[in-house]
Amino acid sequence: MSVPRKTVRPIKIVRNYVKHAEGSCLFSMGQTRVLCVASLENKRPPHAEEKNIGWVTAEYAMLPRAGDKRTQRSRAQNGGRAQEISRLLGRSFRAVVDLAKLGANQVTIDCDVLQADGGTRTAAINGGMIALADALKHGFNSRVIPAWPLTGWVGAVSAGLVDQEPVLDLNFELDQKADCDVNFVMTASGKLVEVQGTAEGATFSEKQFLGLMRMAQKGIGSIIQKTKKSVGRLPGE
Repeated sequence: MSVPRKTVRPIKIVRNYVKHAEGSCLFSMGQTRVLCVASLENKRPPHAEEKNIGWVTAEYAMLPRAGDKRTQRSRAQNGGRAQEISRLLGRSFRAVVDLAKLGANQVTIDCDVLQADGGTRTAAINGGMIALADALKHGFNSRVIPAWPLTGWVGAVSAGLVDQEPVLDLNFELDQKADCDVNFVMTASGKLVEVQGTAEGATFSEKQFLGLMRMAQKGIGSIIQKTKKSVGRLPGE
């Protein structure tokens, strides 16, 4: 196989990639590259205003030529897959933010896939976490955010079975061959945020699933170590 079976693909992080954003980074896992940009705005949706909390949301899209063939721009940005992943990203980021401490503010993380080679949603979560943390630091240090709201750190990775062998962080080639594919989102403390899994070519057992989860937990631990290190010291640490 072209990638190691039980390790995460090489990670590259370029922070502050967009000049005007409160937080941004170009995040790469192998050949998958995602531009993640976090915008801090003094507004919030009606449901958050009613509860007197802030809000964190996300939008995911693929550039028309992120894959090997051009995808129509409207479909890449507004299709069902993009909306489903956008909601996943929002839930993942909100899992580690105390919304009551955000004040009357909203953070929107835009994750645009520049180049797709498998694992775009997990790369978007990992890169988006960096952009989110930087935006929160900016808001807290400038006194726009009244109290430090970040309660933890989140990471994500895919795992699957290829020829009944466990594989971590599948690229497109391996994903196409996989008997099953599971996306794991976890916190730095190892707690699950979300699990998305399907049997593609064959069903898989509980024992196999637990093996994939343990492998993913180790992989996410290594990812979080790198993403947190890239951001540096946070308020309260």
